[in-house]
Amino acid sequence: MSWITSLAALSPAAERVLAALPRHNLPPGSPLFHAGDTAVGFVVLLSGRIEVFLTGPSGREILLYAVEPGQSCIQSTLGLMAGEPYSGEAVTTAASELVLIPRATFLRLMEDEPGFRSFVMQAFARRMADVTRLLERVAFGRIEARLAQALLELENGGLVQATQAELAARIGSAREVISRRLDGFARAGWVETDRGAVRLRDRGALRQLAAALM
Repeated sequence: MSWITSLAALSPAAERVLAALPRHNLPPGSPLFHAGDTAVGFVVLLSGRIEVFLTGPSGREILLYAVEPGQSCIQSTLGLMAGEPYSGEAVTTAASELVLIPRATFLRLMEDEPGFRSFVMQAFARRMADVTRLLERVAFGRIEARLAQALLELENGGLVQATQAELAARIGSAREVISRRLDGFARAGWVETDRGAVRLRDRGALRQLAAALM
């Protein structure tokens, strides 16, 4: 019951209810919800990663936030507490294990378990702060600085495994814009681009550019 006790201080009865819930193992690329869906439960991510996107009328996507173990999905919290339908969509981007707390159980825990209620509200507040920072970056940050920050965040051993469309979604831009900015980075000697990947050549220059977001 380690995942249960990590949530909050719960009564023995609440722990038994949660312990009886099944675990679900999902491969990468599994959709969890779509825009317009009704929230049916509260996801507790045990391992893996979930990304939540908004899609505009033009088809352009923006990554709202990612959910990792110990974090929450504000779209689900809003849907369960306020009855709001999902405005975005969520998909696993890594092999993931999760538990779904059904809506009725979630609402009962919010009503009867102060520890659980505190966990949900604190996680909600932290996630709202993340979304606010994203909006600030999209509204006020230069595309070049946002792209440099994204590359630094995503690199693994100097390599970023992401398409231009994925980078565009992450920073709230268009693929064509990302393509032009990466070409500029490559001419400056900061990166090398390949199909579906970017290799970082000058992290210092990218860090200096990304510092414009701070």
